[in-house]
Amino acid sequence: MEIIFLFLCLASVVLILAVGLFAFKRRSNDDAENLPPGSLGWPVVGETLEFLFGNPEKFVFHRMKKYSPDIFKTKILGEKTVVICGRNGHKFLFSNEQKLFTAFRPHSMQKLFRSYQATAAAPIQISREAESKILRSPGFLKPEALVRYLGEMDSITQQQMKTYWEGRDEVKVFPLAKTLTLSLACRFFLGTNDPERIARLVSNFDDITLGMHSIPVNFPGTIFYRASRAADAIRKELKTIIAEKKAAIATGTPTQDILSYMIVVTDPSGKHMPEAEIADKIMGLLVAGYSTVATAMTFFMKYVGERPDIYAKVLAEQKEVSSAKEEGKLLDWDDIQKMKYSWNVLYEVMRLTPPLQGTFREALTDFTYAGYTIPRGWKVYWTVSTTNKNSEYFKDAERFEPSRYEDEKAFPPFTFMPFGGGPRMCPGKEYARLAVLTFVHNVVKRFKWELVSSNEKIIGDMMPTPEKGFPIRLLPH
Repeated sequence: MEIIFLFLCLASVVLILAVGLFAFKRRSNDDAENLPPGSLGWPVVGETLEFLFGNPEKFVFHRMKKYSPDIFKTKILGEKTVVICGRNGHKFLFSNEQKLFTAFRPHSMQKLFRSYQATAAAPIQISREAESKILRSPGFLKPEALVRYLGEMDSITQQQMKTYWEGRDEVKVFPLAKTLTLSLACRFFLGTNDPERIARLVSNFDDITLGMHSIPVNFPGTIFYRASRAADAIRKELKTIIAEKKAAIATGTPTQDILSYMIVVTDPSGKHMPEAEIADKIMGLLVAGYSTVATAMTFFMKYVGERPDIYAKVLAEQKEVSSAKEEGKLLDWDDIQKMKYSWNVLYEVMRLTPPLQGTFREALTDFTYAGYTIPRGWKVYWTVSTTNKNSEYFKDAERFEPSRYEDEKAFPPFTFMPFGGGPRMCPGKEYARLAVLTFVHNVVKRFKWELVSSNEKIIGDMMPTPEKGFPIRLLPH
């Protein structure tokens, strides 16, 4: 027994020395390369656990204070990463897209949305920039194209209000907001007249949302395992819809949705996208048009529910919109343009609770920033939070105050960027604006509300999630 104990002790010492030498060597190499201050954390996992489960915003603020307010290094989601912070960091990043940086998706996202690479015999290789052009080139997300869908957005929203909201004393906002936004996304992206068909898979989309920024360990019980199973279920349903859409196109049925465009688009050699690839791309669009929009709707209900004075102003604006319309007419583009105060309220919602904490890039070449060198291939993490709550730019930064947006020069450029910036600004910005304002118009006209709990815990990593779904009491006007 003593020999075994001695062996275990020696093995432990050797392991500790090995880890110490590994860390020392790594620190020495880092110093030699003039990398930014910071820590790469533990071997293999780096600082991923603290980043994901300790709140990404707190993770960033703590290291800005400890290392540098401009830039620091870390290792998260399996990648050596620098976090570029503040207004100057935003400007530097968005001014150098495709010069110094390109888009990067964490490995968990790559595995969830890139299954066609393993299953398709000869997939069309479309770059991430080309994927964005799929949305931009036919103008699907431009205001003039979205106008066609605004009436349907209003109609779907009204129907969901009647089905899930009216006649109830209490509802949970977050699940209902997700059902609504998924129904809207299905109608817009898939062109389906049965949006509830995909809305029944809400729980699967929730699992994917959690799995997109997770450790890609695929065994039962893990977040990524559940996300993978959910992706398979959604992909199966989407392939059925794609087959139906192809049949409709073959008969000459007119279509004007993104799914139809993906089906008919070809590469320079005339090849069409494989169905598996189309399914993955559509699934990515549905996720993007689902969780972030639902989050904005939910936290609108929270912040406005806490401020009767703001609720009164939003209600007055929406009543003015309605009074100028004929009875029974659906919302149109002119109506949306009148909702200036309501949109300022939503800006403030997104400033205090960003629907998405941040995104990743990859360094295309070695570059220097703030006196430090970042090697080619390292990842760059950008987050809105390094300026959103900075009192240097926003007076009383913790206070919910929509009037601050009435003066467009009230804060400097590159300080408030809820949809990103530069060439990769979110192409769905206008779609999100229409969807959320349509929700606001319908909910404030029907209800007053009060919060069941003003201190509900917000969980989630990259996307904020109310732990109990954010229950509210509905009150008549």
